[in-house]
Amino acid sequence: MTHQAHQAHQHVHSDGGSHHDHVGRGGRAKTALREVFAPHTHDAADSIDDALESSAAGIRAVKISLVVLGVTALAQLVIVAISGSVALLADTIHNFSDALTAIPLWIAFVLGRRAATRRYTYGFGRAEDLAGLFVIAMIALSAAIAAYESVRRLILPVPIDHVGWVAAAGFVGFIGNELIAIYRIRVGRRIGSAALVADGLHARTDGFTSLAVLLGAGGVALGFPLADPIIGILITVAILAVLRTAARDVFRRLLDGVDPELVDAAEAALAAEPGVTEVRSLRMRWIGHRLHADAELDIDPTLGLLDAHKIAHNAEHTLTHAVPKLSTALIHAYPA
Repeated sequence: MTHQAHQAHQHVHSDGGSHHDHVGRGGRAKTALREVFAPHTHDAADSIDDALESSAAGIRAVKISLVVLGVTALAQLVIVAISGSVALLADTIHNFSDALTAIPLWIAFVLGRRAATRRYTYGFGRAEDLAGLFVIAMIALSAAIAAYESVRRLILPVPIDHVGWVAAAGFVGFIGNELIAIYRIRVGRRIGSAALVADGLHARTDGFTSLAVLLGAGGVALGFPLADPIIGILITVAILAVLRTAARDVFRRLLDGVDPELVDAAEAALAAEPGVTEVRSLRMRWIGHRLHADAELDIDPTLGLLDAHKIAHNAEHTLTHAVPKLSTALIHAYPA
């Protein structure tokens, strides 16, 4: 017997029992640093929103990101023309590329709101995961450009004029990108979008390149011009660390990976449901920022059809409340 789940009701999920709450002072700095390169998230968000509201929040995030990063890049482009800084030119290119990653994500969120069809029976949420691949490619491109420019400037040093303006532009670029990174990651976690989180990490990599420009300009001002390419190489390594995190999360989604803690919570909720003798199997997967589940339950064989149907319906209702971001659940009930 099967029963298709209704749209998940809105509720709040607290992760207050997380081990992060028990980290001592000595480990807080390490945790904060790790959060920059590999921000921790249980694949689900802290609260559950209606699917359309989640998509709207994602669209709003990419719109704001596109405007802010576009303005930042244009401002830096003006300073490039004045100063002739190659380092700042590379940073400006990174910011433009980061702004452009908002476009495929925007399209993906719009597609994800379309209703399922006879051909695409699960809807178009997977477009969001595919957009995540584009974001990964852009992070890799940022790393490649940063590495190339750093090595080239190490071999053939390029003089930097108007060091003060270049440093100011690098500072503005870093602040702008980091603020957008925090915003994208926060919204991505809230709505359960791995692609938007990856795009936030991409903004963070461009913030790193802006930081390299700032520190490099400081080195030049102090009479150490090689500081610019050396810092650029270090920033490239940092970008590769961020790339690893973003690629891991996006590819897990594409391979239907789900946080085991979510599976454990779902199994516990189903096993505790009155009338259920055993959870025979449970499968879960993300499609975009929506979570789907398929469960097989063993129930008392002496129960009638109506009672079995009621158990399946109640189990479905329990599951959508026990697991954040669960959009649909298909429950199969079998005689034990």
